[in-house]
Amino acid sequence: MKTAGCVLQKKLSQSIRKVADLKQYDIVISDKAYEDMDSIYVYIADTLLEPAVAANQYDRIADAILSLDIMPERIKLMHTEPERSKGLRALYVDNYAVFFVIKENTVHIARVIYSASDISKRLAEE
Repeated sequence: MKTAGCVLQKKLSQSIRKVADLKQYDIVISDKAYEDMDSIYVYIADTLLEPAVAANQYDRIADAILSLDIMPERIKLMHTEPERSKGLRALYVDNYAVFFVIKENTVHIARVIYSASDISKRLAEE
């Protein structure tokens, strides 16, 4: 007779094997995306006077970016043009959008933008 713990352990082992079999992507973060992240941190820490909140927000965005190493295509292409035809995708983290494209085995992070801003205009800046 199998115990619940044994069954759970077997399922967990199977899940881990499935994850290990998934294709892993390299992640390349653009200078502009790094600048965006720094600006987000500085605004929250210095303007809003919330350094702990700034650090937590930075970490949440960074963790979301790092999660794109597995199955980045889970994030749909943008619906607007010309972003869609360029293969641009947007991963939303709290009030921020991480914009990226997938090329072969690499996820290229282009920008990290406050999602309430004029995103099309901000993406055109480069």
